[in-house]
Amino acid sequence: MRDTQTLNLTTIGHLYQGHHQWLVGWLRRRLGCPHHAADLAHDTFARVLVRRDALTCHDDLGGGKALLSTIAHGLMVDHLRRASLERAFLEALSFLSEDQVPSIEDQQVMLETLLEVDAVLRDLPAKVQQAFLLSQIDGLPYSQIATELGVSLSSVQQYMTRAFSACHRARQGMPLQ
Repeated sequence: MRDTQTLNLTTIGHLYQGHHQWLVGWLRRRLGCPHHAADLAHDTFARVLVRRDALTCHDDLGGGKALLSTIAHGLMVDHLRRASLERAFLEALSFLSEDQVPSIEDQQVMLETLLEVDAVLRDLPAKVQQAFLLSQIDGLPYSQIATELGVSLSSVQQYMTRAFSACHRARQGMPLQ
């Protein structure tokens, strides 16, 4: 077991030495920011450390870059999604009067909650997402959501049950599907 761990750490070291600069450049071209690229490259190698078992599948020629670009792409998508949500959140706050703006601490809690809900909804079908947002954000009654989505009232009820169940499972730390 110890030899396997040493091999994996050695392999990770070679992977880092051989591909770190390439990965940072790859991310910088996609993100346009050297700082975010460096951060995401670091996060990519941290993921590799956590998932050492993935190395055995990607030891062959070119496999290192394939593994790194796959992990980095997922992290980049998450980063861009988070940045987009943060911008939308800050834009929404800009419409509030000064006395309505929540404290910085409350804003952070609200943003983290928004990101958690987004993570839960992202894995649900589009109509379930739409029904949930129309209900919880726009405050529409189920009958109006049914009309808006062109589905039956019972479908909206099923969508909401599915969305609330996914939120509940996420809060309990359970798998979402």
